[in-house]
Order: sequence, then structure tokens, then C-alpha cells
Amino acid sequence: MLSLSAALMVLVVAVITAQYCKLQWSRRRYPSGPTPLPIIGNLWTIRFNLHQETLMELAETYGNMFTLWMGQTPVIVLNGCHAVRDALISHSEELYDRPRSPLLEAFLKGKGIFTTPEHTWKPLKRLGLTILRSLGLGKRGLQERVQEEVHWLIEALAVSKGKAMDPCIAITNSVTNVIALVIFGHRYSSNDKEFLQLTKINTFLVGFLFSMRARLYNAFPWVMHHLPGPHQDFLNYYTFLNNFVNKEIQIHKENLVHEEPQDFIDYYLIHMSTVSDDANSTYDEANMNHAVIEIFIGATVPVSSTLRTALLHMAVQPAIQEKVQKELDTVLGESHLIHYEDRDRLPYTNAVVHEVLRYGNGGILFRQAMKQTSLKGFTFEKGTYISCNLYSLLNDPDYWETPDQFNPGHFLDTDGKFVRNEAFMPFAAGPRGCIGEQLAMTEIFIFFTSLLRTFNFRLPEGAKNVYIERGTLLPQPYEICAVPR
Repeated sequence: MLSLSAALMVLVVAVITAQYCKLQWSRRRYPSGPTPLPIIGNLWTIRFNLHQETLMELAETYGNMFTLWMGQTPVIVLNGCHAVRDALISHSEELYDRPRSPLLEAFLKGKGIFTTPEHTWKPLKRLGLTILRSLGLGKRGLQERVQEEVHWLIEALAVSKGKAMDPCIAITNSVTNVIALVIFGHRYSSNDKEFLQLTKINTFLVGFLFSMRARLYNAFPWVMHHLPGPHQDFLNYYTFLNNFVNKEIQIHKENLVHEEPQDFIDYYLIHMSTVSDDANSTYDEANMNHAVIEIFIGATVPVSSTLRTALLHMAVQPAIQEKVQKELDTVLGESHLIHYEDRDRLPYTNAVVHEVLRYGNGGILFRQAMKQTSLKGFTFEKGTYISCNLYSLLNDPDYWETPDQFNPGHFLDTDGKFVRNEAFMPFAAGPRGCIGEQLAMTEIFIFFTSLLRTFNFRLPEGAKNVYIERGTLLPQPYEICAVPR
């Protein structure tokens, strides 16, 4: 007779063996990939961290389309320009849905634009773009708001008088105030405690979404939900953001003048009132709240981080900085107020901005098949998860001469004219592409050029072996000297 412990051991071995056999049978329907283990799949293979460079290493063995198992769930991973563009552009209508991440679902409550079903996110995104255009997106009106914040940022950096300082807070505050002007109609003082808390929360939330803890939560939400850790802070911050935005909405409702909308919330409230009789309308206050939160976060952290990385590149490579400044001085002079349209007259500067985005960008996008879809000879059922490695696209050696180096020449032809590259998609593409791409590019260009026309950026004396991290939205803290020109 087997003892109870031996019987349990036999049962456990039998269950694990059955799971293993089931996985091996299921694998036959998908592209090849590393062998998954029962329960955890390939999480051990990737060290519980879906890192871009790890995916590129796996692509060398299994090709530009392979399968990873996140626990018991298969994820089709796409690498390289051809595979990623094929999914995001050629098959955009089949692959525009986003998986329902347990962490984001717990945070967003099924509202807003980012993870909601088609009948919710499509009209919300369409309205969001319409409102942004009404507020001056692509026109001089919105650029004036950016230029106002450039003025405040230059003053904040000038206080250091060329001595070493961390530019993070000053840059983050200015960039955050741009979107605050757009959404709320007013800017915040750099001494406002609630505003400072908001900027810290934004940075934490974006950083946590790409952390190992976040992936563990998504893989085992029923376990992580009951364990202490930073994921609990992530969820608790929802209350702060929700209350912050709700307070602004209530103030706008009390002071709304239908004939004179001033900002995003005004326009949304007016539109919401025009469809109040439609029982199927998704333009409600809860969706507005979460759409505002998503746009607010999405328009601050990526832009401020890109600017911080850009300044560090200039300090590390003074020859490139000098060449940008020479072009700015020659073409624009000192008194010209910089506009986004000036990029057409500044090919080298424009190339540097694009190279900053290429070199330091590259997240991992997740999509979900809306219906049966065929990719590279495989047919995937509705609901299949697809992962697009943007980092591999921005570093594809078939499209970039020196992908591992910071090289503005990637965007210049032999005559020094700016040229586009089809592998440049830092904001993704297709129906689910970034709603704030044009605003982000406008901000980055105007901030960057205005700062370089005002300061020489240098590393502090004695700084050595400065490493610029790649493929991350959040660069490591650093100090820099902003020396007035």
C-alpha cells in the first residue's frame, strides 16, 4: 500500500506529466520556440522578464516569428522590420485589439482607450484626435503652449549657472505642464505638492508596467493580488489619479461655457451633452476620466525621458551638439521663435531628434487577433496573442547601417538631406498607434532645439564611462552642466 505522501507525489508527477504532454501537443499548431515547462511555460527561459534583446537573441535561433508560452498561454513573437510592419500595417484590421492585462484591468476598470473593446476605444480615440486638432494640434496655437513651457524650463536650468545638476524634475515639470494646459486649461506651479506627487506617480506607473513584478502579476494575478509589494502601490495610485482628474472635471462642469471651450475636458463635456439621449453612447464621465488619465500619462513620461536622453547624448558627443547648434544659428538665428515646421529647414537637427528616438526607444507591443489570421504561413485563431518587438525593428541591421551606434546619418542621404526610414516606428502604427504622436514630436523638437540654442550641455568634471541605456522609457538619473552660450 502506498503511503499518503507517496500517493500525493505520484499524483503531482502525473499532473505535471499530463501538463507537459498537453503543451507538447499544443505546440504543433504554432511556430517553433523554446520548449515550455508545465505551469510556467517559458517564463524560466526568459528569466521572468520579456526583454527586447532577449527576444532578438531567441530570434537568431528560431527565426523572426516564434512562440513563447507565458504560463499556459502561447504568445507569437514578431521580430524585425518585415514581420512587425506586416502585423501592424498589412494586418492592422485583424490585429488591432489589445489583450486584457490583469494588471491594467485592475487599474483602468475596463474604461478608457487603452484596453477597452472596439465599440469603446474607437469612438473615444476618434473624439480625442478631433479635440486635439480643435485645440491646435499641428497648428501654431498648440506650439505657443509648448514655447511658453520652454521659457519656464530655460529659466529653471539657468538657475544652476553652469554647475552640475539633475535636469529630471525641471524637464518633467515643463513637459507635464504642456499636457496640463491642453487637458485642464491651466499650468501648475513647480511648488504645487499635488502636482509634484502627480509627476512622481506618472513615472512610477510607467516604470512598473515594464517591470518583472508586473509580468508576474499578469501571469499569476490570483496569487500576486494577495501578496505585498510595489504592485499594491500601483493599484492604490488609481485612487489618487482618479480623485485628481475628478476634481478637475467637477470644476470644469461648474464653469463650462458651451460656446467657448478652452481645453480637452470642456470639449468632451460638450460632446457628451450632445449624445446624452443615446443609450449606447460610450461618451460617459467614467470613460472621460480614464481617457484623460491615459493621455496625461502617455504625453508626459515618454517625452520627458526622450528629452533627458537627448541632452545626455549631446553632452557625451559634443561634436554632434556643435553641429546642431551651428545649423540652428545659421538657419534660424537668435531671435527666431522655433516652430515644428522649421524641421524642414534643419535636416541635421531633425535627423538627431529621430536618432534619439530610434536609439533609445523600442518597447514590446501586444495585440490580440480579432478573427482568424494568417501570418507567414501560420493560421492563428481568434484571441491569439501577438507580440511585436519594436526594439528589433528600430535595430534591424537590414535597415540601419550601424544599429548599435548613435548615428544621425541613419536619417540623412549623401547630400545631407533628411530621409525617412520605413523601419522607424517608435510610436507603433495602425489603428492602435499612439494618439499623441504628433504632439510628442512637436514637443521634443521645440524643447530640444530651444535648449541647444540657449545652452552648451557638458558632463560634470570627472564624469567617466557614461552609459546611455537603450530600449527603455526611463533613463537612469544623471547630472549635467547647462552652460549658457
